[in-house]
Amino acid sequence: MSEVDWLSHLLQIVTVTGQLEVRCAYGAPWRVAWSEAAANEIPYHIIVKGRAIIEDPETRTTRELVSGDIVLLPHGAAHVLHDGSGQTPFRTRQHRGSAGWMLSENDSQGEQLDLLCGRFFIAPPHDRLIRNYMPANLVTRAMNGHEEDGIGSASNQLASLVRLMRMESSRDKAGGRAILNALSSALFTLVLRAASEDDRAPEGLLALAGHPRLAPAIAAMFADPARSWKLPDLADLCSMSRATFMRHFQDRLGCSALDLLTDLRMSLAANELKKPAISTEAVAETVGYQSVSAFRRVFAERMGMTPGEWRRLAHNRA
Repeated sequence: MSEVDWLSHLLQIVTVTGQLEVRCAYGAPWRVAWSEAAANEIPYHIIVKGRAIIEDPETRTTRELVSGDIVLLPHGAAHVLHDGSGQTPFRTRQHRGSAGWMLSENDSQGEQLDLLCGRFFIAPPHDRLIRNYMPANLVTRAMNGHEEDGIGSASNQLASLVRLMRMESSRDKAGGRAILNALSSALFTLVLRAASEDDRAPEGLLALAGHPRLAPAIAAMFADPARSWKLPDLADLCSMSRATFMRHFQDRLGCSALDLLTDLRMSLAANELKKPAISTEAVAETVGYQSVSAFRRVFAERMGMTPGEWRRLAHNRA
């Protein structure tokens, strides 16, 4: 079996679109707060120039972000960005351009910040797949590398993409909104690629994909989730014993390989159920179930509704 990359398969199952919403040009002191995002939304921030402190009021954790840092919040938590001084922020003013995004500025001559803010939208019901298998906060860096593979590295590609986004958001020309939204969608993919390539890949699916010994099992499940995979089959692909494979998988993902496989199958089924000409029995078989009753039970457990209820809901949304 050829190892087709897991990320391309994931984004064939899960439709993700992006949108740039605000460009912030501030001098310190400044502070911006975001409320909790909707279930199918992932906020993102790009520090183009300067530095910022991101704070999670719920967990009371903070992290410093510097030029080139890109942060995604896959769980959509409420959060605050500020300059870290603790001083009263300057008053801001906003101007919305024809491209749809807003420019927010202040008159401070303090330490300068250039910040791009937006969000990704995930087609339901796939938001649960992303939130279950991604960390609460995902930070990666866009930077021009000087290593041997610098030109092709994900961080270098991110730097080029951010430059394009900054250039496009600096002017108000025809097609600007469409270009920025397309670049935002590409941003999501490149951030996940960069995070999975990082030696310090965070927990969850990115840690699995970045693990050289576990990567073959991930690629196989994403390439052919309907196949009747057994744990010994997946362990063999990774040249591990069944027990060793299970331990490594659980440590990095927090659940079993069969849990992930089931979630992939249910997301595929949700897509298939949108097609009115395909019966529930045919969908069950397409995603690897010989018993339609077993498929209905698992779908209801994972998705919180029956296949029929999801089909009707999807039809009403169309």
